[in-house]
Amino acid sequence: MKSNRSVPTATVIPVLIYPDVREAVAWLTGAFGFVERVRIGENHRSQLQFGDGALIIGDVRGAKQPPRRGEITHSITVRVDDARAHCKRARAFGAAILMEPTDFEFGERQYSVEDFAGHHWTFSETLDDVAPEEWGGETVSP
Repeated sequence: MKSNRSVPTATVIPVLIYPDVREAVAWLTGAFGFVERVRIGENHRSQLQFGDGALIIGDVRGAKQPPRRGEITHSITVRVDDARAHCKRARAFGAAILMEPTDFEFGERQYSVEDFAGHHWTFSETLDDVAPEEWGGETVSP
């Protein structure tokens, strides 16, 4: 795959719509630790990164709208080194914690949160390498 400095290097790049791109960037960098990579226009779009992942924040225009309260159309999962510390940071920034950090049999500690615009996020810390078959899953392809 060719590289291009104008787009993130991640293979899959979600685009989330927010009512105010600059407010979203400030909130996501402060609460979740994203880093702004590229700004497009004053309030049109922004590219953010977290580790080797990427996210694009887009503005409201036409049919592009943020989620409506009470509707969950998607959730974003982000891997972190310390879910408890990350949750504490998000809470201090005013995030609505939906599920406190919880350890799961599939080897992850996760917490769930809703951001100020209604997007749902799960942050996941790996505790152990567990085969899917050990907890009822099935490996389909390596």
